[in-house]
Amino acid sequence: MGFFDKIKEGLARTKQSMTNKINSTIASFTGENEEFFEDLEEVLILSDVGGEASMEAVEQLREKVKSEGLRGSEQVKRALGQILAGMLGENRELSLGTKPSVILVVGVNGVGKTTTIGKLALMLRNQGKKVLLAAGDTFRAAAAEQLGVWAQRAGADIVRHEEGSDPAAVVFDAISAAKARGADVIIVDTAGRLHNKSNLMNELNKISRVIDRELPGADRETLLVLDATTGQNGLMQAEEFKKYAGLTGIVLTKLDGTAKGGIVFAIASRLGVPVRFVGVGEKADDLIPFDPMDFATALLGE
Repeated sequence: MGFFDKIKEGLARTKQSMTNKINSTIASFTGENEEFFEDLEEVLILSDVGGEASMEAVEQLREKVKSEGLRGSEQVKRALGQILAGMLGENRELSLGTKPSVILVVGVNGVGKTTTIGKLALMLRNQGKKVLLAAGDTFRAAAAEQLGVWAQRAGADIVRHEEGSDPAAVVFDAISAAKARGADVIIVDTAGRLHNKSNLMNELNKISRVIDRELPGADRETLLVLDATTGQNGLMQAEEFKKYAGLTGIVLTKLDGTAKGGIVFAIASRLGVPVRFVGVGEKADDLIPFDPMDFATALLGE
C-alpha cells in the first residue's frame, strides 16, 4: 500500500469532519465571491490549519481564481490542494550520510515517541542500516524496557542505564558503542516531561553538547514527535522545542483518528519545520515518509 492509500485510509475518520467541511464549502463556489473566501478561511481555521496559514492559503487561492479564471468547484479544489502542498515544502529524506549519524527524538510524554523510535529503527534496518538505540529517557518508569522491546523487534542494539541516570551519560556510552560496533545510525530517546519545564530543555542542551563533542561533523536530525489530536497545543510544543532543540523535522502521530490534521500546515507556516513522517496506525509499518501533495490531496478527499 502506497503513501496516498495509507493516508486516505488513515484519514478515514478525519473525513467525517475536516474534509467534509472543506469540500462542502468548496462546493458552494460559483465564481469570485468574497463570502466564499471568508467561509473557506473560517473552515480552515476550525480545522486547526491556523490563522496565519489559513489566511495565506485563501489569499493565494483568491489570486489563482482571478489570474487563471477558475470557475468550477473541482478546479478550485485542485488549486487549493496545490497551494496547501506548496505550503508544506518539499519532501526530503533524512540526512544520514556519516557513520554514525544521529537522530535525536524529542517530544512530551504520551505522543507515541517510543513507538515512533521503534518504527523508525525498523524502517532503517529494512534499508540495510545497523541501528543502535540510546535509552535517554531515564526519568520515566519502564521507558528503557519499552525501548528494549522495540530494539529486539527491529533487530537493533540498545544502550541503557538504570532509571534516574544522567541521560547525557547514556548518550556518551551509546556513541562509544556505536563507534566500536560500526553502527550506521544512533537513535536517541529523550525525556518527555511537559514542554514548559526548563530542566527538560536544559537536559536536551546537555545531550546536544555531548554529541557535538564526541561526533563533530556528524549528520544529525532532531525530530519532534507530535500527537495530531492535540491541535494548536502541538504548535506551542513545537515552538518551545524548536527554541531549545533546533528541530529539523516533525513526526505527526495518531493521524488515523483525528480531525486535527490541519495542524501540519500551521507548523509549516509558523515554524518552517517540515513534516518528515506521519503515523497512521499501530502496525510497525504505519510510520511512513511524508508526501506533501498526497497529504493535501487526501485531506481534500480526492
